[in-house]
Amino acid sequence: MSGAFRIRAAAPADAATVHEFVRKLAVFEKMIDRMTASESDLADALFGPHPRLDAALAETADGQGGWSPAGIALFYENFATFTATRGLYLEDLYVDEAARGRGLGKALIAWGARLALSRGCARYQWVVLDWNAPARDFYRSLGAFETPEWIGVRLTGEALEKLAAQAPA
Repeated sequence: MSGAFRIRAAAPADAATVHEFVRKLAVFEKMIDRMTASESDLADALFGPHPRLDAALAETADGQGGWSPAGIALFYENFATFTATRGLYLEDLYVDEAARGRGLGKALIAWGARLALSRGCARYQWVVLDWNAPARDFYRSLGAFETPEWIGVRLTGEALEKLAAQAPA
């Protein structure tokens, strides 16, 4: 595999590639049983009438003048009410195993940092699985810090429906 790579914003024609990388990430994170997003779902979230995601693709030179997909990062905006500032959340980051160690992950994260600053975001954040020590070390090497005082919580499925039913009309 050649050393050349590039990072670019995903385009509508990349919907299948985006879906495939999200699937690969789900397998890597041992959560493929939770993946229900279709290619169409992701295409709508990225390129539909009300986009909710941004995506960057990492591509490596294929040695014949073309480019092959090698990684992806997906982002969405959030908001911090305490500071009344926008933020950017890195939802997914994945680089194919054969392309790892060449700077693609760092380049994808840096692409997101530039996107955050271009949108006036005051922070850029993400989460990492506690068992993924190589990723945690990598993020620290970039200057990122873990926030142990915050514990993720989530409502889904039946619990979400049950609570929603209790909301005042």
